[in-house]
Amino acid sequence: MKISEKIIEKHGITKSEYKRIITLVGRELNLLELGIFSAMWNEHCSYKSSKKYLKTLPTKNNKVIQGPGENAGVVDIEDNDALVFKIESHNHPSFIEPYQGAATGVGGILRDIFTMGARPIALLNSIHFGDPNHPKTKNLLSGVVSGIGGYGNCMGIPTIGGEVKFNSSYNENILVNAMAVGLTKKNKIFYSKANGVNQPVIYVGSKTGRDGIHGASMASAEFDDNVDNKKPTVQVGDPFAEKLLLEACLELMKDDSIISIQDMGAAGLTSSSVEMASKGNLGIEINLDKIPCREKKMTPYEMMLSESQERMLLILKSGKEDDAKKIFSKWGLDFSIIGKTTNTNHLVLNFKNIEVANLPLSSLSKDAPVYDRKWKKKLPSKKIDAPKNFQTKDISECLVKILSSPNNAEKSWVWEQYDSTVMGDTIQKPGGDSGVVRVHGKNKGIALTIDSSAHYCLADPIIGGKQVVCETWRNLVAVGSKPIAITNCLNFGNPEKEEIMGQFVETIDGISQACSYLDFPVVSGNVSFYNETKKNSIYPTPTIGGVGLIKNLNYTMNKNLKEIDSNILIIGKTSGHLFQSEFFREVLNFKEGSPPAVNLFNEKNNGLSILNLISKNLVNSVHDISSGGILVALVEMCISGKIGAKVKIPKRDINHFEFLFGEDQSRYIIEVNEKNMKEVDKLLKENSVYYEKIGKTQKDSLDIDNICKMKLNSLGEIINKWFKSYYKE
Repeated sequence: MKISEKIIEKHGITKSEYKRIITLVGRELNLLELGIFSAMWNEHCSYKSSKKYLKTLPTKNNKVIQGPGENAGVVDIEDNDALVFKIESHNHPSFIEPYQGAATGVGGILRDIFTMGARPIALLNSIHFGDPNHPKTKNLLSGVVSGIGGYGNCMGIPTIGGEVKFNSSYNENILVNAMAVGLTKKNKIFYSKANGVNQPVIYVGSKTGRDGIHGASMASAEFDDNVDNKKPTVQVGDPFAEKLLLEACLELMKDDSIISIQDMGAAGLTSSSVEMASKGNLGIEINLDKIPCREKKMTPYEMMLSESQERMLLILKSGKEDDAKKIFSKWGLDFSIIGKTTNTNHLVLNFKNIEVANLPLSSLSKDAPVYDRKWKKKLPSKKIDAPKNFQTKDISECLVKILSSPNNAEKSWVWEQYDSTVMGDTIQKPGGDSGVVRVHGKNKGIALTIDSSAHYCLADPIIGGKQVVCETWRNLVAVGSKPIAITNCLNFGNPEKEEIMGQFVETIDGISQACSYLDFPVVSGNVSFYNETKKNSIYPTPTIGGVGLIKNLNYTMNKNLKEIDSNILIIGKTSGHLFQSEFFREVLNFKEGSPPAVNLFNEKNNGLSILNLISKNLVNSVHDISSGGILVALVEMCISGKIGAKVKIPKRDINHFEFLFGEDQSRYIIEVNEKNMKEVDKLLKENSVYYEKIGKTQKDSLDIDNICKMKLNSLGEIINKWFKSYYKE
């Protein structure tokens, strides 16, 4: 079959790329080989538009065991324990088929974790939807939440944190970012690099079907009017099969049989075989007749590009095959020796005694294109005036409007559909600053959080990139953990557009600055480009997943106010920045202006000082101040602790609205017993930390300086109202 220009275009390969491929291979391709290049050279697998900038991110410190380049990142959490974690996107599939798209997103990220030898201990997610009034939003939200819960709950892994946000930019292109975290020993980490010639290549797990073909390519293209036609590219998940695969792999990993192991994720057997062999500077030969198929008359093209779920590729030490097969047979899983490693540096595929593909591996991996795309710098926002007369508004009415908005409403409708306590080690469930899980059998724990800040990044990508990293840092600090490292999922529109590429480049710059200063390296991640439909792009949405270590769980902190008549302190200076705030956006529908500046010295100094106070048992509760400012953060503390507060606004040169709703960075609210105030004051002053005492806790109401007085039960009803009314029959 001759490869026409139309077929090449349909595979997402440009004319210039195809010419380069012909030069690398030295001949014309057949359809199977074209499909393989389509899978390996698409944006999702090759990172051809982002690689140049991803290399600028800080990826190392004394805690990092494995940085980017493997299935997941690995950090040292002491006592010979290692934490394995990563975040991935499954955006396009979840828009087309919300339940299966979200479910298989969870399944895929879990395989990235246990392929490294770690038992998954927690899941998190960041999900973004369009305008709640858009006709598709309600169904998409229900399907995605059901898919995440259905897969994670069946696997028996707790979902302990996440975020749900709404914005019209996601109307036709939702975001589903899934994060998984696993635990292993430092001497039992497994990698994907092949090693040794004539070692057996083993296929394990579920059978291969026709689902998910061109899934990776579909994730590297904009949507058009024919979204429903892409449904065959969405994978179908089976969490019960994945649970069996998890247990079988971990059982095999107890000895020294495995040379390398790789999940068959995006691009399926193609990417896993190419990545394993190319990392080891080897070749690989596969007999496609040995692939376990669940459908009749599957072609080599379909077998190599299928993204059927719950499959792994192993390279075993020769002679270990029989023992390994017994394990997978015991768990009811397919086990097939499909090939061997070679010294040819080629991918060779045979089918029915005929060589159907023969490609140099370097052409699929190292020689994949890397683009230096043109980009536009975001011009600084012009100085604009704030909306007029907002100071005449009623504070209570403004607070109600913010709390009852979709982005600020309480999200228990979502996370109550997830099992957050299975495995018995969950210390803090969803709803706080970070989830916390115990390291099983020990009195230490891991804090986990996931955050994004799209409207900040749209207004100023550099500041937005810094802010989302700092928000993650604060959420980890607020529960008493020392932040260790992050994983990121970078969701953007079409990188071929200079404005979109500029958003990406400058967001990376902001992330890099913050991570470098905070010693908070990026150890894994994912880039999701082409999140556009009919030329309308999503907001730039970098999602940051962070992990922190709590050495002693006796010093775990949360945001719940603890006792009446204790002091309420604001850590960090409040200057009253309202541009891009929830107050301006939700109450005044004003979306112009720059986000608040980020002072990295203050961020680090304030955070480390908070950790010092927690370690000395000097604070009752801690909550970071972010979306909605001081007043929203304080309401959340009051509701979760069922204790009120009486606040006196400091007499400074800012008005009540600026003080209560401003979103200045680097700030926390802390609750301090009177007996500890002298020591807290001393430690904060020693570290040059600015703070203000603004009031005291009280019985059952929130009183703000005689301008706002509300009962806690009323506030609780308001913040819970939106989701209940949204799905009311």
